[in-house]
Amino acid sequence: MKASRIAAATVVAGSAVLALSAPAFAHVSVQPEGTAAKGGYAVVDFKVPNERDDASTTKIEVNLPADHPLASVMPQPIPGWKIAVTKSKLAKPLTMHGEKIDEAVTKVTWTADGKGIEPGYFQKFPLSLGALPEDADQLVFKAIQTYSNKEVVRWIEVPQEGQDEPENPAPVLELSAATDDHHGSASAAGADDKTDKTGKTEKTAAAEDSDSGTDTTARVLGVAGIVIGVAGVAYGIFAGRRRTTA
Repeated sequence: MKASRIAAATVVAGSAVLALSAPAFAHVSVQPEGTAAKGGYAVVDFKVPNERDDASTTKIEVNLPADHPLASVMPQPIPGWKIAVTKSKLAKPLTMHGEKIDEAVTKVTWTADGKGIEPGYFQKFPLSLGALPEDADQLVFKAIQTYSNKEVVRWIEVPQEGQDEPENPAPVLELSAATDDHHGSASAAGADDKTDKTGKTEKTAAAEDSDSGTDTTARVLGVAGIVIGVAGVAYGIFAGRRRTTA
């Protein structure tokens, strides 16, 4: 009986490891390349995973926050994707570099002209944004993901502090404290980023390395949980047979 309880507990522990490691990358998210400082500029990456086994992601729409319009929004070209930038009139004009701006980008849409994001893969969609608001701690971007089978997933639920994460959370960009020069990250300002032979900046390469390392850790934890669970079951069976033989 004791051996059986140990085996059962081990299986539960292994299952918990798998449950914790699997959904970590299951939704559309946004992260800055470097920093996203209040009042400055930043390059941010929208990370879009494919959650389906039988369909590809063929379109992603990102809606920019209406309560904090951004005067400058520039997408980076991505092979295999067409980009559409939607602008709208502002109820209250913005002032940027001494000039009044009465319209701003409210939505960016990427549409695949090839296979899109196939099962088992993800894609990053970079945007250069600025100037970031000085009176907010975060920006919420509501995203809509469309699959090749016409399924639509709306990542539009705003996470609330102190509550569980919603089923379809909207991407949230956390803003850091304002810098003295208000220029934000160097990559957004077109300054001192170095590029490698593939054309990637050091910050982009570092971000991809970080994502790869985290994905590997999740897989290792998942495999370890399975091994531990199987070992526990085998031990329980072996112990039970020994007791019966005795």
